[in-house]
Amino acid sequence: MDNILLYTKLSKLPDNMKSEVANFIDFLMNKNKKPSKTKAKFGSAKGMFKMKKNFDDPIEDFNDYQ
Repeated sequence: MDNILLYTKLSKLPDNMKSEVANFIDFLMNKNKKPSKTKAKFGSAKGMFKMKKNFDDPIEDFNDYQ
């Protein structure tokens, strides 16, 4: 489709519909973007998790199965 034809159609729309068209164009542009692949860095989650001292201890609820 020709850009001039699109502009002509767009110029005939009321302002509220022009904003909807602009939002749809933004949506299409974001949809077309390729996700960026970032590598996780070693230690980047440091401090986010805390393990309890008794982490390796047997769980009492499983005593019947051991």
